[in-house]
Amino acid sequence: MSEVAAEPGTAPDGQAGEQPLLRTDNLAKHFKVGNALSRGTLYAVDDMSLTIREREIVALVGESGSGKSTVARLLAKIYKPTGGEIYFQGKPLSRIRSRRNMLRYHGDVPMVFQDPFSSINPVFRVSHGIMRSMKLHRPELSAADRHAEAIKVFETVGLTPAAEVLQRFPHELSGGQRQRVGFAQALALRPKLILADEPVSMLDVSIRIGLLNLMAKLRDEAGVSILYITHDIASARYVADNVVVMYAGRIAETGPVEQVLAHPQHPYTQLLLSAVPDPRAELSVGAATDRGEPPRVFDPSPGCRFRWRCPLAIDECSRVTPELEELRPRQQVACHVARSGAEVKAFTS
Repeated sequence: MSEVAAEPGTAPDGQAGEQPLLRTDNLAKHFKVGNALSRGTLYAVDDMSLTIREREIVALVGESGSGKSTVARLLAKIYKPTGGEIYFQGKPLSRIRSRRNMLRYHGDVPMVFQDPFSSINPVFRVSHGIMRSMKLHRPELSAADRHAEAIKVFETVGLTPAAEVLQRFPHELSGGQRQRVGFAQALALRPKLILADEPVSMLDVSIRIGLLNLMAKLRDEAGVSILYITHDIASARYVADNVVVMYAGRIAETGPVEQVLAHPQHPYTQLLLSAVPDPRAELSVGAATDRGEPPRVFDPSPGCRFRWRCPLAIDECSRVTPELEELRPRQQVACHVARSGAEVKAFTS
């Protein structure tokens, strides 16, 4: 795949004419579930259109079951889309036919998993995985070059002394160190975009900040873009440039992270923000976050999929599926109530 003709330091807000690094158009993934007597369709991802630019961290935020990880697996070409298209550097991925081009794409867009053991073989030393990946994706490197590159990326992600860590077995590392190994394996491929699926959710709070700072470092110093998938909207605010709020397989709201979180227009975004602990608030029982039903993604009917949990739902919400609309500069919302101009304060104190 050819290099994108854009300056590496382009601002993440995206001026007109800038070609995105990756974008999706109406991406969808539906799963057939059930048996011959009772069969239906699970709409895991539906009409997903997002954009990731160079040197940008995009946070994909939502509850468990919202479809976030399915999006990552679609972008990683683990799942085949039911509909829509993925474009990388302006080229559609559906046209990739050769194994060489697919390997090149996987080298450009590696994935870091939630469980670091998913990408580290416990039988081998830590060096085995990273050396094997480079041998597959960067065959031009000699054995000595691969070792030197492994030392370099381990130092970049804070695993020192690198030569010693490379010789350890995975069980000899802490959870945070194993997750850094995952980022080192991805970085060794010289990626353009890293798909990070809940990379800090299994770690202690005390070491999460180190991984978030590492992602910011990779963006700022190595020029790597990151799709940061998380249910923690507070960490998204800390590290991301833009945020995509996802509910029941669809985008509810998207835009610059500070703008969206300071002025949330969708009731679901407000719900996520209301669930962030506030140490200054008094203890209470039965918060507004307990309201409503789980997402309905099995053969969903037309209308807003959040309407069963939304105290502001109107008649149109049950009849027409809302589309994303720019209600503030660079901030898009899929909400009939917000589009009507009414003040949306569903879960704010």
